[in-house]
Amino acid sequence: MRQTFSLGALVLLLSGSAMLPGLADSSRAASLSTSSLSSPDPELAIREAEGTGLEESAPAPTLPLPIAPEPNAAPRVLAVKTGQASWYGPGFYGGRTANGERFTRGTLTAAHRHLPFGTKVRVTNLWNGRSAVVRINDRGPFHGSRVIDLAHGAASVLGLTSSGVAQVKLEVLEKH
Repeated sequence: MRQTFSLGALVLLLSGSAMLPGLADSSRAASLSTSSLSSPDPELAIREAEGTGLEESAPAPTLPLPIAPEPNAAPRVLAVKTGQASWYGPGFYGGRTANGERFTRGTLTAAHRHLPFGTKVRVTNLWNGRSAVVRINDRGPFHGSRVIDLAHGAASVLGLTSSGVAQVKLEVLEKH
């Protein structure tokens, strides 16, 4: 069905163009058999409509392909900051975060003083090179000069649960 439609659309497009002036001619169009229109090979059907198919013809014009972003392209970094990170967890499980979500164990979320809720941040532990993308859903940290407070799940991925704090690099990522 799809091949018949695409062939029919191609014949319709080309019948009014200068590329196939004889195809619009009724005697030539009448000579097209129904078997050539249902041919599994659209190029063969076009060659049959044009004649023997042995002569060389000018290549059909090609339309430019639309440019789409790669599906696995890395998100663009909007801002970078370094500082000290801490983590929180067990005493807060089951409670509500600042955006109203229930705080659950193992999540890749974090608290930040002013980034909007839902912002994705790539956090890299500068002491061991591990990184994780976390979502801001809470406010804090409110201790000293720390730049982010990670949920226990994110802190585990980054390897800073035993030390409690670590020097990190924050990269604010563009929303998709």
